Amino acid sequence: MRKSAIGFVVTGVAASLVLAACSSSSKSSSGGNTGGGSASSGTTGKVGVILPDETSSPRYIQYDKPLLEQAFKNAGIQADIQNAQGDKTKFATIADSMIQEGVSVLITDGLDSPSAAAVQQKAKAAGIKTIDYDRLTLGGSSDYYVSFDNVAVGKLQGEGLVACLDKTGKANPAVAELNGSPDDNNATLFANGYNSVLNPLYAAGKYKKAGNQSVPMWDKDKAVTIFQGMFTAAGGNIDGVLAANDTLGNAAITILKQNGKTVPVTGQDASVQGLQNILAGNQCMTVFKDVKKEADAASKLAIALIKGQSPETAGVTTKVHDPTGNRDVPSVLLTPVSVTKANIKTVTDTGEVAVADVCKGYETQCKAAGIQ
Repeated sequence: MRKSAIGFVVTGVAASLVLAACSSSSKSSSGGNTGGGSASSGTTGKVGVILPDETSSPRYIQYDKPLLEQAFKNAGIQADIQNAQGDKTKFATIADSMIQEGVSVLITDGLDSPSAAAVQQKAKAAGIKTIDYDRLTLGGSSDYYVSFDNVAVGKLQGEGLVACLDKTGKANPAVAELNGSPDDNNATLFANGYNSVLNPLYAAGKYKKAGNQSVPMWDKDKAVTIFQGMFTAAGGNIDGVLAANDTLGNAAITILKQNGKTVPVTGQDASVQGLQNILAGNQCMTVFKDVKKEADAASKLAIALIKGQSPETAGVTTKVHDPTGNRDVPSVLLTPVSVTKANIKTVTDTGEVAVADVCKGYETQCKAAGIQ
């Protein structure tokens, strides 16, 4: 990870979110549509949502967009949900359009902090409330922040890799770290989490580091090239891979397979591909972040704000030390779950991942894992 990114300290205070302002009245009795307010609730206003891309993780297509669409539809609130396709210029253009069309609340999952902060500044000048979704914008001015405890995500990855390596019986294993994008604050937090587990093992001489590189924009093709270079530089002597998400994990698995190796690999997002890699024995764990809970929390915040209410967060804040000074951002920090082959059914039982998708071509493995 870039040293400069770690210079921004972000800490969260864990607690549950209380949205007293959002009661059952947020539901539209007619079901409505995303084209306008609900006549039954009298709710008016519009929310804009900008998602970052469709390549760093499949979650933005499979989960976030449909879940947010449904939440606002149920509340009878008009929603404009767009994807920046990994393009910072497009991100800014979409934001300008939403600001001009008069959204009351803008939810952003930024591609990087500088571009997202610029958007938030424009929104603030226009009197629009902003919510950081999944990624906190350093140097930004968001009114709320909704995410998972991202240091905890990384810690689960580190602990998961250690558990998997212990099962191999390999002495003094060599671990390659394949980090997320260097300009993504979440990637920094993940690294803080897993390095809190791995660094003491490196220092004690129990583990060796076989490489440590970041993947710009979480790009899967770049990840393959980067890991190929790491594998070559290590002379193929890699016994485990700390991959920051399932996409990067699959990139590492691709190179390992080409070289006839199977070693413990971590991941994140509990994607269909990641779950299939776990079922096949090519990936030892992933981290499940229940996006339904994240989308639900963000939509409730936005709905309350559109209704002119002040959502209560029970004193939960994220303290940010960044170029804009010390900020305490009202926050929702959700709890991630470690997933291995032993509890993979936990993910499919939520219904967020279709059993048919996960088990296609993996019917025998699914049956053995109790997935029907």
